[in-house]
Amino acid sequence: MRLPVPRGPISERLFGELARPPHAFGLPPPLTGPSAEPRVADEDVQVALFACYEMHYQGFDEVDERWEWNRSVLAVRERLEDRFERALAAAVPRPPAAPARDVPRLLVEMVPGGGPWPLADYLHKDACLDRFREFVVHRSLYHLKEADPHTWAIPRLRGPVKAALVEIQADEYGGGRAGRMHSELFRGTMRALGLDDAYGAYADRVPAVTLAVDNAMSMFGLHRRHRGRLLGGSAAARRYYDEHVQADAVHEQIAVWDMCGRFAAGDPGAGGEVLYGAACALTLDRLFAEHVMDRWRSGASSLREPHAVPAGR
Repeated sequence: MRLPVPRGPISERLFGELARPPHAFGLPPPLTGPSAEPRVADEDVQVALFACYEMHYQGFDEVDERWEWNRSVLAVRERLEDRFERALAAAVPRPPAAPARDVPRLLVEMVPGGGPWPLADYLHKDACLDRFREFVVHRSLYHLKEADPHTWAIPRLRGPVKAALVEIQADEYGGGRAGRMHSELFRGTMRALGLDDAYGAYADRVPAVTLAVDNAMSMFGLHRRHRGRLLGGSAAARRYYDEHVQADAVHEQIAVWDMCGRFAAGDPGAGGEVLYGAACALTLDRLFAEHVMDRWRSGASSLREPHAVPAGR
């Protein structure tokens, strides 16, 4: 995977530094002073944060692996995370406080009912193959590493809660069979659709709202203080294909009752974080769906224009 193309002064400065051997550098000027009201779909912030997080996953071909824990990069990431957290706080109302015993029920009730999700319904009934390919391109950034952010939570949990997450993760990773890993199943779907199944192949084509979904899970996974939000995010209903749908139906029950419910019971003050994590996941999914449907209704692509990516990248 190569570094994405910069989308503004923050990512341009950061990516320029990362192309060199590890060294100390100062914060990009846009991060040193007061910022405008943060937005979830800030292209520059989201692509820079995505790059910071990706160094904890597969990394980049042209970036020295020693950058992963470089203090200058961590300082940039801290400022970017602050902006992202403030943007989430503005976009996602905190659910009311609730007793720990009510957390599983409230998680289930948070998922909209009364009819299909508009994007899912459109893909199921009306989308042409090209539209479905676009959707798969969007989802590829997350689904090709799908279970990894939640794996970071395993050593931060105890007892039955840890066991419940391990049960879910074991299934996500195919029960030890590489070909059954859900990320590999998704890769097979991409190949069948004639898409590039390389990890991160479409990082330059997806907009900020798509990167935000991926970045939220990474941010929640990398910070122990956000472990409740990560669990809540995993309990939000996801819409996927064949085996994944069946697996998630089981995972939802394990996540809601055995994982989130017991986590809230063991730490009553964390129940609100679980609900907030679910609210973040659902809000980001809604913003993503609105972006895609708005673009499609206007007859345009929901992806970034190919000419935004220089030749050879």
